[in-house]
Amino acid sequence: MAGRSLVQFVLSGLAVALGSYLYMTKQIDMSEKGDYKNAASIYEFTVKDTHGNEVSLDKYKGRVVLVVNIASKCGLTKNNYAKLTELKTKFGERGLTILNFPCNQFNSQMPEADGEAMVCHLRDSKADIGEIFARVDVNGDNAAPVYKYLKAKQTGTLGSGIKWNFTKFLVNKEGIPINRYAPTTDPMDIAKDIEKIL
Repeated sequence: MAGRSLVQFVLSGLAVALGSYLYMTKQIDMSEKGDYKNAASIYEFTVKDTHGNEVSLDKYKGRVVLVVNIASKCGLTKNNYAKLTELKTKFGERGLTILNFPCNQFNSQMPEADGEAMVCHLRDSKADIGEIFARVDVNGDNAAPVYKYLKAKQTGTLGSGIKWNFTKFLVNKEGIPINRYAPTTDPMDIAKDIEKIL
């Protein structure tokens, strides 16, 4: 009996030591731990693409990033899809990547499922708007950790909560959010800010 207790004690100690080491060396995924408050940049987060594959945001190191919560049935959809496509065309080869996160939290205006339904929706809308990720919550306890981080770093006019679809965050090449734009901000009005940091 004493032998089994000793083995369990040693194994527990090893598990704690390994967990501490992985956390301290940031080998544990921030998105799973939800430790957005201590993140230094968006590069510390991992998200899922629309097909469920994990994507580490550090793949965008050295690029300017625009993060947008998109919706298909919103009154702002048509203009935003057109102007985000225009932004991607204008700045994509110069170092801009647009990260689009479908969100159904605002009047259920993003009913399309992840995967093929999302791809078909964007193709039918002629929206070549950049990278498409899995549908997320942007507010509340279940908000994606990367959104908790973005909101903590760039609060809005009336607090940190996302107010509606198509809220935009501009992130510099170091992965730091430097500006937040209201849903009604035309994406092309962000062009001058993008130009400054490319």
